[in-house]
Amino acid sequence: MSSIELTASQKTVLRALVDRYTQQETAVKGEAIADEVDRNPGTIRNQMQSLKALQLVEGVPGPKGGYKPTVDAYEALDIQQLDSAAEVPVTHEGEDITDVNVKKVNLTSVHHPELCRAEVHFRGSIRDIHDGDSVIVGPTPLSKLQVSGTVDGKDDAKGVVILKIDAMEAPADEPAH
Repeated sequence: MSSIELTASQKTVLRALVDRYTQQETAVKGEAIADEVDRNPGTIRNQMQSLKALQLVEGVPGPKGGYKPTVDAYEALDIQQLDSAAEVPVTHEGEDITDVNVKKVNLTSVHHPELCRAEVHFRGSIRDIHDGDSVIVGPTPLSKLQVSGTVDGKDDAKGVVILKIDAMEAPADEPAH
């Protein structure tokens, strides 16, 4: 993805949204962002329109609605979606690995379920992970996504492991009480 040039104001608003969303894990109201950045809610709505056009923000309709950042929002702000406190568990051949952290997971060829691959980017050494090994990544902090698969290739220099996905699951949302 090419980097997007954001205005200082867009960055401030996007950063406020990302921080608030990371804390509460639900859509963030425009008014909450307006309070946080000390701007008028109308200004925030205008900013959100431009950020939506850049595909950095999604609008969530309804009474619990508001805005939430897209994955690209994190990239545009150049912040890791995972701070060090939010370790993503990695299991290799049934053993938990503690010396690596998952930077990101890209799903490739989703439209061919039988060819579905996950490109897992790690921080830390992946030299002990080999083709044919079974690896489970997750659950991730926000979406609780867990991907399990068989190693189908890797690039040590980039810290990337390609998994042939055997199973992918995210728990259904808890029913509201």
